[in-house]
Amino acid sequence: MKRILFLSLIICLFSCSSTDDGWTDLFNGEDLSGWHIYGGSDNLNGWYVDNGVLVFDPAMRTTAETANLITDKSYTSFELSLDWMISENGNSGLFWGVLENEQFEHPYQTGPEIQILDDNWEEYISERGDIQRAGSIFNIMPPSQIVSKASGLWNSFLLKIDHNSNEGALSFNNEQVLTFPVNGAPWQDLIGKSGFKDWEGFGIQKEGKICLQDHGSKVAFRRIKIRAL
Repeated sequence: MKRILFLSLIICLFSCSSTDDGWTDLFNGEDLSGWHIYGGSDNLNGWYVDNGVLVFDPAMRTTAETANLITDKSYTSFELSLDWMISENGNSGLFWGVLENEQFEHPYQTGPEIQILDDNWEEYISERGDIQRAGSIFNIMPPSQIVSKASGLWNSFLLKIDHNSNEGALSFNNEQVLTFPVNGAPWQDLIGKSGFKDWEGFGIQKEGKICLQDHGSKVAFRRIKIRAL
């Protein structure tokens, strides 16, 4: 009996150490369970899994249609952690608060975006500025510092969206580069000063889906996980 209890304790300790304090994997490293193409297409059109990594490669497209990848589930207040790697002169994005219905053709029409970019793309940066750098809230708020790694190297995001405390934050390669409101007048003031000010439905969803963007560049993601706040 003591031996059984001892073995049960060992199993429990091992399993508890792997639960990671409420974190849930959004990507299982094997397939696209829990995800689908925005709008409901069955054509993954460039998305695939390779050795535990989620990849979008435009060279693997089967049609010319854009294929943004979106979660099956919706989320409200959460922390989201992931690693990403972008190709040279590559562009992608991480969206939250995305509304998926027939009124909107693209995720960016409703969901704010944390920019994913090759920050060594000098032509792009000189034309668009820091408000479209990696780690910005695209066209709304620039990152407080530039911490991105070069194309072909892994970067990490930890995104916090908390509608209860009205707090948003982004830790980028272990450096906090964004703090921002996520609802109410302070958030709407930010949108009102941006190019999204006249976009009906933009940034108003407290509950929405998470999206990884097809922007025509090769991009990879791994270790995607979430926990509710």
